[in-house]
Amino acid sequence: MAKGKKSIFFCQNCGHEENKWLGQCPACKEWNTFVEEKVTPVKAGNMKEQREAQVVTLSSVSTEEDERVRTGIDELDRVLGGGIVPGSLVLVGGDPGIGKSTLLLQVCQRLSSMNKKVLYISGEESLKQIKLRANRMGSFSDSLYLLCETNLDVIRGVIERQRPDMVVIDSIQTMYNEEVGSAPGSVSQVRESTNILMQLAKGLNISTFIVGHVTKEGTVAGPRVLEHMVDTVLYFEGDRHASYRILRGVKNRFGSTNEIGVFEMQKEGLKEVENPSEFMLSGKPENASGSVVACAIEGTRPMLMEIQALVCRSNFGMPRRTAAGLDYNRVNLLMAVLEKRVGLPLSNYDAYVNIAGGIRLSEPAADLGIVMAIASSYKNKAIAEDTLVFGEVGLSGEVRAVTMPEQRVQEAKKLGFKTCVIPEVSVKTVGKVEGIEIVGVKSVNQAMNLI
Repeated sequence: MAKGKKSIFFCQNCGHEENKWLGQCPACKEWNTFVEEKVTPVKAGNMKEQREAQVVTLSSVSTEEDERVRTGIDELDRVLGGGIVPGSLVLVGGDPGIGKSTLLLQVCQRLSSMNKKVLYISGEESLKQIKLRANRMGSFSDSLYLLCETNLDVIRGVIERQRPDMVVIDSIQTMYNEEVGSAPGSVSQVRESTNILMQLAKGLNISTFIVGHVTKEGTVAGPRVLEHMVDTVLYFEGDRHASYRILRGVKNRFGSTNEIGVFEMQKEGLKEVENPSEFMLSGKPENASGSVVACAIEGTRPMLMEIQALVCRSNFGMPRRTAAGLDYNRVNLLMAVLEKRVGLPLSNYDAYVNIAGGIRLSEPAADLGIVMAIASSYKNKAIAEDTLVFGEVGLSGEVRAVTMPEQRVQEAKKLGFKTCVIPEVSVKTVGKVEGIEIVGVKSVNQAMNLI
């Protein structure tokens, strides 16, 4: 660092450094993300003796997987890829009050009951507050240790002395390193604190969970480099005022990033939802127009969900379009297909499309369900309750194939559906399924005529 330099500018989005403030970050192209932070110059000292780097051949590297530690919470184990990998660093993000601390305290409860030594470090809550939450969950083993501290030098000393099997940091924004001159929660503090925790996790083979606050955009507060440093990033989704919670893996070096876990918030804590499809379809209205059941694949799990649409004549020159849980542009595209290929005059109608239950759906397999829901609401004709619809819709009105159609049909059969409307090209793949009628369609027009 040049002599006399006392501050530097960090991009809060990606962690890019500059000597002066810029309106737009040259790395991630975001506007107004630079913040000024004081940097303490590193004093020159004797260079430590460097260790000799170990070079190995590719064939000598063992491919045997480390034994994972099962948490006893099946939904969490599914998202993690089968359990906790020893020495891994996991970041858990989510809105305030959504259940991050509750879930991790439940993990501590399960692991401590397996005689695992667990250290829960809180920088936001007192010991009494943690105890009150723990009393609602039940009994805890004596192998769970609590520490209320924010100084990373003190935390490092405790971890090196105790050598626990698992550490929980709640939260990373409250931790600070005395060698960094900026305030806790700043870009440099979050980055340096995570770096220290990563060295402890890898060096001592301790599984570490870090709680991270999220910004109004829904991403973890601090630089994006924080997500690059950790091994796994988990996000809690859902409305904090509703009972359900969805845990989604955004990044996972030890497993798939498409898996989700579904939980229900109760007085005793987070309860696993073993059948999310049944949970999402609970409360579905009977014989209501604009309601269609579609199937999406989350990782390896098929999930049935209700797509609702409300189409009504617009009182203004420009009709209103609203999409909740779906891509707004995708809904507009499908409405244009209906108007051009099917002949529905939707240009003078408002359209409101929603995924019941608050889940967000981005898979193209929901296209046919969205189209049928809009058409059902426009014609005010209900679709049979025991009918499942899935398929991708193209701009020509054709219905294209989707992945894993067999699993989708089996999930529909499990929940008592009698008819499945699927793409024609997938009929041969699915074959004949006892107890359920498979109907293949080539176009949107054909699907509407059948239903």
